[in-house]
Amino acid sequence: MSNCYSDHQELKFELNHPLMRRVVELKERSFADKDLYENAPIDFDDTMDNYDRVLDIVGEITATTIADNAEGVDLEGPHHEGNRVRYASGTEKNLKAMVQAGMNGMTMPRRYGGLNFAITPYTMCAEIVAAKDAGFGNIWSLQDCIETLYEFGDEDQRQRYIPRVCDGETMSMDLTEPDAGSDLQSVMLRATYSEEDGCWLLNGVKRFITNGDADIHLVLARSEEGTKDGRGLSMFIYDKRQGGVNVRRIENKLGIHGSPTCELVYKNAKAELCGSRKLGLIKYVMALMNGARLGIAAQSVGISQAAYDEALSYARDREQFGKKIISMPAVYDMLALMKAKLDAGRALLYQTSRYVDIYKALDDIARERKLTPEERDEQKKFAKLADALTPLAKGMNSEYCNQNTYDAIQIHGGSGFMLDYPIQRYYRDARITSIYEGTTQLQVVAAIRYVTNGSYLAQAREFELSEVSPALKSLQDRAKKMADMLEEATQKVKDVASQEFQDICARHLVEIAADTLMLHLLLYNATVNPELFDKSVRVYANFAEAEVLKHYTFVMSLTPEQLEYYRQETSDAVAE
Repeated sequence: MSNCYSDHQELKFELNHPLMRRVVELKERSFADKDLYENAPIDFDDTMDNYDRVLDIVGEITATTIADNAEGVDLEGPHHEGNRVRYASGTEKNLKAMVQAGMNGMTMPRRYGGLNFAITPYTMCAEIVAAKDAGFGNIWSLQDCIETLYEFGDEDQRQRYIPRVCDGETMSMDLTEPDAGSDLQSVMLRATYSEEDGCWLLNGVKRFITNGDADIHLVLARSEEGTKDGRGLSMFIYDKRQGGVNVRRIENKLGIHGSPTCELVYKNAKAELCGSRKLGLIKYVMALMNGARLGIAAQSVGISQAAYDEALSYARDREQFGKKIISMPAVYDMLALMKAKLDAGRALLYQTSRYVDIYKALDDIARERKLTPEERDEQKKFAKLADALTPLAKGMNSEYCNQNTYDAIQIHGGSGFMLDYPIQRYYRDARITSIYEGTTQLQVVAAIRYVTNGSYLAQAREFELSEVSPALKSLQDRAKKMADMLEEATQKVKDVASQEFQDICARHLVEIAADTLMLHLLLYNATVNPELFDKSVRVYANFAEAEVLKHYTFVMSLTPEQLEYYRQETSDAVAE
């Protein structure tokens, strides 16, 4: 029987990374739950076996129920009935299967009914689900909004809301508004405290809200009258049981049809404050968005895997000119590069998730006791690493996702343009990944400071000291030259000392850094398991080296005076 976990050994490889021992040690608090809960693991091996078994369950549900319903869900989509959303019938079946299997509230502590999963295996579940239905993946994986409530809500809120999510209730994060897309500091949905009702009342409109008719919402709203920037925003919890929020419409989208994207109208909707006032955007949304960006990176890898699988299967079966097209260089060149990008992006995704696991576990421990000096240093180190790699993981994987689905359509030829093949659905679903939860351009904005402050270069130099197999030493030397180009190009931009010049070079610099780091991660993978990764690392080295040279040449050839050529069209448009 097909299984979306066990069929892809690369996932199990990432799950068994050496850093997972530290992740498990921190997450399980030296296995303190074993005497309190029957399903709690007793040691590291038991924990890893538990992760493996749950991933196998998700892989089976995905390969059967979710895969079987995917086409029907894409065609039917959600329904707008009155002021509410009714999911497609296949989506309802998918949710029921996941709830019955206990796959909700996965990362939450056992005392609230969760599985106490680390973020890394949970992220793998998100990848697996997205590989068959990215739209359903949005609905199911929004359960990780509960992380923000767990981190910043009070104990009473945790007791009331987390068990509901663990039992299968859905969540949404209501951030965007018609006049405030990526510019969240412009959010104007009003939150006013009612002494009469003893709660906050929310009024206004939210737009492009994924799973907008969810049971529990985290809402960004303006609580401080007279403010216009991020300092006047707070985070609120809205419970659908309270009423006051209606779905005005469901957006008609290019892809992810199973996921209802809603416009919501708040009218005196009763809500409660989550955390402290004025920190909604500055602190809480940043935490929420980092988790969401990791989730979209996982979704992107899942879609990339699906696209590669479809393209490979088609190429093996399709004959042209008397031979299978997979034997043609023009086709196997595309397939090899698709696989290399998939493996490189996945390596970056799970390196990031392991870093997130460590710093978040230490953050959680700090709520219970004072961290030791060594633990504080570890927390700071991994928080910085996670913050640096998250925009790379989201930005690069979403771009690779779009590229891989494009190439998969090309391999299908005219058949790929027909609605009879699932690749067209993956192609449509892929497009949103580089837009929502922060466009690729915004990921560059988040990442560029780690170029200019030398963080990415320092990581690359550290990787250069790693032992690789003798057969891969020449590739490691090539990666070092790529880092040299990053260093030289970065210095050139610093010397120009112009913000505009840095901004136009930013994506080029960030991609040099990302390509270099992903090559190093693949070198590690190929050293440990050449059977799985040797081909990919060699293909990716050629691709990444060419990409780095392209970006390096752009930066080194550009002069401040040439910016006028780029400005010209903009200036003409403004003048008109």
